[in-house]
Amino acid sequence: MTNSLLKITAIFFLFFLAAACSPGAQKKEKETAKSKPVLLAKDLLGHPHYLAISYGGYRKPTRDVQPTVEELKEDLKILSAIGIRILRTYNTELAHANNVLKAIRELKNEDPDFEMYVMLGAWINCQGAWTENPNHEAEDEAGNTAEIERAVIMAMEFPDIVKVIAVGNEAMVKWAASYYVQPKVILKWVSHLQKLKSENKLTKDLWITSSDNFASWGGGEPLYHTEELTKLIKAIDYVSMHTYPMHDTHYNPAFWGLTEKEQYLTKIEKIDAAMKRAGEYAQLQYKNTAEYIHRIDPDKPVHIGETGWASESNGFYGNKGSLATDEYKSAYYYKYIRNWTKKENIACFYFEAFDEPWKDAANPGGSENHFGLFDVKGKAKYALWDLKDLGVFKGLSRDGKPISKTRNGDKRKLLNEIELPPIQTAKVAN
Repeated sequence: MTNSLLKITAIFFLFFLAAACSPGAQKKEKETAKSKPVLLAKDLLGHPHYLAISYGGYRKPTRDVQPTVEELKEDLKILSAIGIRILRTYNTELAHANNVLKAIRELKNEDPDFEMYVMLGAWINCQGAWTENPNHEAEDEAGNTAEIERAVIMAMEFPDIVKVIAVGNEAMVKWAASYYVQPKVILKWVSHLQKLKSENKLTKDLWITSSDNFASWGGGEPLYHTEELTKLIKAIDYVSMHTYPMHDTHYNPAFWGLTEKEQYLTKIEKIDAAMKRAGEYAQLQYKNTAEYIHRIDPDKPVHIGETGWASESNGFYGNKGSLATDEYKSAYYYKYIRNWTKKENIACFYFEAFDEPWKDAANPGGSENHFGLFDVKGKAKYALWDLKDLGVFKGLSRDGKPISKTRNGDKRKLLNEIELPPIQTAKVAN
């Protein structure tokens, strides 16, 4: 290269550098950054355009096989296509939660418009959990400490993605006999995280909660109405409550079934009537819980951390039980709950995204394996068939297989398979 050419190149380089470093260029860069506002938990939860879901990416009947980051990215693209923008995970010990965060980060780097946030769960156990002698008056201090510490590390590493930390999952409800703790344990860890926020070790806008059964939050039996629970309600940023009418078709079926008058309806009208009452039952549990919470703290937000309806069961909820589970009923419940919560600006982490066969590995037909909106192969269940028809899943796949419909999209076959709920005097229990 000649000296004159070198001089010209240098002049152009200096001119470009000066332009890039000029106040005008810096101002434009700042304006571009400002054009994408930082959304916080308070902005996301309950916003109708930021749908939430509970998510586990497990494909196998064991969690010993962790989904890869690439597999998770495949799932997240599918969920994004159906409008999901907030995921809920459940523990920090396994690789899954951290890999979900890595997958989101990679997708955001590949596409600046990709948007996904996380409610990060930290699992909490009592002392001796999952043994023959659990001690519900004490906690698994070493295990719980490690769960919280990992959650803190992830929240610090991914502050643009982690918007909520949930301390425990159904960790206070007394039917969780293998592991439940007293509210004081949840309060201890919530207070710890709130202290880290006050010390600027965690962002002050990170919301802290615990995700538990409606009864644990005071929406049911008075035995949960304790001073410790009152302190916990005041300490959290919002209440994350669970409601499961499907389970109560067996355990508390006063609302479930068909009335005498409904015997003369068509088959679908009968099922719709029963499912409408199931949706109203969930609304009643939400209402009762919110009323109790607001007697303690009138301004405390109340959102739904879990609700769902399985599409299959060979146990309590199937054809040998309450006749509650099939794809039609699960689709009705999904749409009913989504419509209600969107209208009322309630966040709903619907349970769940994909079927997870590890949950009841010894019983493939068990309901716990079949709560997903997609089956484990990535086939869209009836609740999402209309989206498939609209081309929402074009170009998307799970494990290399394009998203198709369950039952090959044969609606007549699906409707022929569904069974009617039992006939009884259906009345929602107050």
